[in-house]
Amino acid sequence: MAANKPTWFITGASSGFGMAFARYALEQGYNVVATARTPAKLESLADIAPDRLLVHALDVTVRGDAEKAVEAAVKRFRRIDVLINNAGYGIVGALEETPEEELRAQMETNFFGAVAVTKAVLPVMRNQRSGAVVNISSLGGQLSFGGFSAYSASKFALEGMSEALAQEVAPFGIKVLIVEPGAFRTGFAADALKHMPVMDAYREIVGGTREFAHGMHGTQEGDPAKAAAAIDTALRSPNTPLRLQLGADAVAAVRAHSENLLKDLAAWENVVLETRIASQAA
Repeated sequence: MAANKPTWFITGASSGFGMAFARYALEQGYNVVATARTPAKLESLADIAPDRLLVHALDVTVRGDAEKAVEAAVKRFRRIDVLINNAGYGIVGALEETPEEELRAQMETNFFGAVAVTKAVLPVMRNQRSGAVVNISSLGGQLSFGGFSAYSASKFALEGMSEALAQEVAPFGIKVLIVEPGAFRTGFAADALKHMPVMDAYREIVGGTREFAHGMHGTQEGDPAKAAAAIDTALRSPNTPLRLQLGADAVAAVRAHSENLLKDLAAWENVVLETRIASQAA
């Protein structure tokens, strides 16, 4: 183990962002706990720094898995400085096209899975009086598009939880960072998107979203390695933001969404303020 080096605990580390985060951290000299449902997919990381790497099985939807992985991490490295909740996948399809069991499974992984790992790690960080919880959301955690209702619902939930969590754990010296990436050159579009059966009623309405999801694989402008560096920079800053957008598309989309929100707020302010209880005359 590298002494006095921070330890990053990463879920969903077998590919995409998770693998990029693990490689980056090892290259920086950090200790890394790389977890995934299939640990064998993490073997290539050992070529970088086997003395600073712990590979452990973790399915975020299996009760007790998170606690076992955290126990192993603390036994090996004695601490956890950064938790990156990265495990997740997406669904493409209109809400009516998405069976309830698929919607529940989406929430189970993207939201409840992150909650389970966070709750397993927090006692360690509280005892240390330091640490950071990084929740990988999406620009789809701030706004949504037709065809991404299930995915955005899971990320909206993750962001709402994270915003409250930030206030709850700040007194313990723990930071919370919500990361909102746009399109990055990962395998997400090819391997981590489930397409729901098409209903004729929504074929044209959601068709553009389906085509975008199919076509973006391998064409994304975002570099996952640079995303890892940006996250590390934000965490090391004395003024770590609550939310960090990654990529020009994320910045543009969130800015436009925020401007529209403010525009609607101003346009309807007089109407909504009239909902107060009228004062009684003396």
